[in-house]
Amino acid sequence: MTIFVATNNGQLTTNNFQTKLMKKVFATLVIATLAIVSTATFAQKKEDKSKRPSKPAIATQTIASGAKITIDYSQPLLKGRIIGKDVEPMESKIWRAGANEATVFETSKDITVEGSKLPKGKYAFFAIKNEDFWTLIFNKTWKTWGAYDYEKNKANDALIVKVRVATAPQSFEKLTYTISKDGHVSLGWGNELISFKVQ
Repeated sequence: MTIFVATNNGQLTTNNFQTKLMKKVFATLVIATLAIVSTATFAQKKEDKSKRPSKPAIATQTIASGAKITIDYSQPLLKGRIIGKDVEPMESKIWRAGANEATVFETSKDITVEGSKLPKGKYAFFAIKNEDFWTLIFNKTWKTWGAYDYEKNKANDALIVKVRVATAPQSFEKLTYTISKDGHVSLGWGNELISFKVQ
């Protein structure tokens, strides 16, 4: 629709009302879309992880060398399930050593893990169970979901060590990490026990 508007000198000019209206509508839609996307992003960032079935947990300790060790993980519950059949870890399969996002192992200083050097930083911590040994993997790509992208990020492995398979002295219904002041790190899950030394 075209509207004729009288100017100050009495002459008629045209004002394309429809074009202006469409521009305003488009601008409004863009602003509304940005607002919705921003709100959704904010809500996602502010997710309450404590409401997940596998709750978030942190184990932290300053060991004798002065390095602060922090393990940020999620705690699944067994709920009658059988490890290796109903729930991870599965034999010879990569495991996030927790639930939800990959378990994150962080050290504030350079350390050794079972005698092998690991520079300070954050790492995704993975484990693979074989018949007699656990293979423990510290990978530089720490911000990842589970172990699904491990093969893609395998080149970022910072350290791989092996420790003997052991049986836990008690059954752990809830997956639990502990770190002692003398640098013993343990993961208990059902009757499974992963234990390694950091210095």
